[in-house]
Amino acid sequence: MKKALICGVSGQDGAYLAHLLLQKGYEVYGGSRDAQMSSFQNLTRLNIRSDISLVSVNINDFRSVLQTLLKIRPDEVYNLAGQSSVGLSFEQPVETLESISVGTLNLLEAIRFSELPIKLYNAGSSESFGDTGQLAADERTPFRPRSPYGVAKAAAFWQVANYREAYQLFASTGILFNHESPLRPERFVTRKIVAAACRIAQGSTEKLTLGNIDIARDWGWAPDYVEAMWLMLQQPEPDDFVIATGHTRKLKDFIRTVFERVDLNWEDHVQIDPSFFRPTDLAEGNANPAKAFWQFGWKAKHKMEEVAQMMVDAQLNGVFHPTAS
Repeated sequence: MKKALICGVSGQDGAYLAHLLLQKGYEVYGGSRDAQMSSFQNLTRLNIRSDISLVSVNINDFRSVLQTLLKIRPDEVYNLAGQSSVGLSFEQPVETLESISVGTLNLLEAIRFSELPIKLYNAGSSESFGDTGQLAADERTPFRPRSPYGVAKAAAFWQVANYREAYQLFASTGILFNHESPLRPERFVTRKIVAAACRIAQGSTEKLTLGNIDIARDWGWAPDYVEAMWLMLQQPEPDDFVIATGHTRKLKDFIRTVFERVDLNWEDHVQIDPSFFRPTDLAEGNANPAKAFWQFGWKAKHKMEEVAQMMVDAQLNGVFHPTAS
């Protein structure tokens, strides 16, 4: 039985990845800064909390990481930890850089020091590309990040590449574009939209206040994307891959789809507040995920319209399963 350690198991991706690995027969360890105090609500929602061995590990502390690796001796480590909000990164740039960049470096160095044959997956981000305009970013597109979050993810990407080349570690980065699910916290705009639309449909008279709704993103379904993470570590050689649907839509289109799902006209319920605009926001994000398809056959199963509809259905029905629809 393979062992996997998921750092950041309490988040959206960590929970869905844990669910997937359990289905594949793994012994799954879930890392959290304080496993005694964390609620692990997402694991409970997926009904898998009792199936996972929860461990306290602080990836900002090298000794904590090394001790955890030597104790568990995992075959695979998934680095999904760190501050995960682009918007919040402007308010907490130091915490963002430390939790993402220093955390990744500690994992790499601990794996090297342990001399265990551990395969590492690192969660990269399309935010590292910055604004590529109409260009569909792939693995050769230069990084020009425009947020503290993007800067931190770019730094972590190059750390992984450096350790792979210098020390022959099996370390791969998935450069993931936006991926959503009912497990997202409401501070993420997609869940904020879905939650508000469902409340309004049930009688609330509130207005949904948003920032720039003309931004465009490639939105996918998170359970599809965790499968790509797993597949990367099953390849004969480590490498980096863009993971996306290949289809870009405006936030306005996401809003429209959500409100149509509850039989409402979005324009009657949405107001724009310029104070919600970010200092440097990306106008558009386009992706070319062809390499993942050609190398290991991965392709996104759900595009934005389906993602929005599934999130609404899950919100109304209280269903969080990966195939919720």
